[in-house]
Amino acid sequence: METELINSNPILKGEQVSKLIPQKPPIEMVDTLWYNDDTKTVSGFKIASNNIFVENGFFTEPGLIENIAQTAALRVGYIVSEKNKNGEDVKPPIGFIGGIKKLSIDALPEVGEVLQTTVEVVNVVFGVSIIEGKVFSKEKCVASCEMKIFLKEE
Repeated sequence: METELINSNPILKGEQVSKLIPQKPPIEMVDTLWYNDDTKTVSGFKIASNNIFVENGFFTEPGLIENIAQTAALRVGYIVSEKNKNGEDVKPPIGFIGGIKKLSIDALPEVGEVLQTTVEVVNVVFGVSIIEGKVFSKEKCVASCEMKIFLKEE
C-alpha cells in the first residue's frame, strides 16, 4: 500500500477528533483527521515530550502501533458521526486489536515530529476488519503493519 502524504486542510482537529475515538488522555495518539473515503483514512499526530510512549526523546514502538489502531478507531468514529448528522442514530462500536502481522518499524520519530498515518481497509468479515497501516514521519514510512480489529457489537 503506497500513499501520497496529505498536505491539504484537515477535516477535523483537536477536540473534534477526541470526541470520535474511545481513547482519552493520556492515551490519545491522533489529533487530526486529514482524509477519509470508502477504504482509506489519514490521521495526524504531533508527538509531545510528555507523551506516555516517549522514552529518551523518541516515540516508541507501542506508541506507533497505538497510533495505527487509533487511526482505525477515528475512521469508524467519523463514519458514525456522519451517519448521525444524516439523521441515523448510530453508536460507534468499540474495537479490539485481534492480531498484528507484518509489523515493520524502521525508525522511531522524535519529540516534536508530526506523524501522518494511513489506514486502508483490506477486508471486513463477520465484524473483523483487516487493515493495513503505515506511519509517516518527515515524508518517510517509519512503521507499517497489518492489523485485525474486532468490533464489539452493542
